[in-house]
Parts: sequence; C-alpha cells; structure tokens
Amino acid sequence: MTYGSYIRNARERRRARDRTYSLRQVALRIGVEPAYLSKIERDQVPPPSEATIRRLARDLDEDPDLLLAMAGKVSSDLKSIILQRPQLFADLLRQLKDASDHAILTVVREVRDGDW
Repeated sequence: MTYGSYIRNARERRRARDRTYSLRQVALRIGVEPAYLSKIERDQVPPPSEATIRRLARDLDEDPDLLLAMAGKVSSDLKSIILQRPQLFADLLRQLKDASDHAILTVVREVRDGDW
C-alpha cells in the first residue's frame, strides 16, 4: 500500500462514520489546500512535511511515527536522539534488524522499566 492510498483509506474509513472527514474538510483542518491533499492521496506529489504529517495523523487518529515512516521520514525528535550517539544507535538498530517483534518489545520494556 502506498502512502497516499493509506491516507485515503484512513480518511474514507472515518468518513463512512462521520461526514466531516471529506477531503475538503480534512484539508482545511490540517492547513493545506484540498487539491494538495487530493494529490497526496493519489501519490501525485511526494509526502508532505513532518509538521503536515503530524497534523494529518492527529486529525485521522493515526500513529504519527507510522505515517512518517511510510513517508520515508524520521521524526525530528528521533533524529536528535540518534545524532547524540550515532554509532551506538546505528549498531543497536542493525542488531535489532532481524529480531522478532516480541524480542524488540522485551528490550523496550526492560529499558523503560529500568530492569536492564
């Protein structure tokens, strides 16, 4: 599924329950022209900026990190964290590349809970 088709599907799912999720109304709420949002949904333009993706995620009740990743972008807060220790984080991510979701969640929980 492309970025645009994912956005369109998410918007259309909400529109089926709530008519305020028309393309025009969503575009106005997130601060873009309806024609631009239409082009995004049809993959005629590259994904928008991080700020626009975050507004779109908030409006559609989607995970902003997921939408950023689908757009080939990394959140600015994650970039700044990685840039503080680039070699360590690069090594960590490479080590986790083939790990199962369960293994990654275990690591996250251990770090978060301070049990490591």
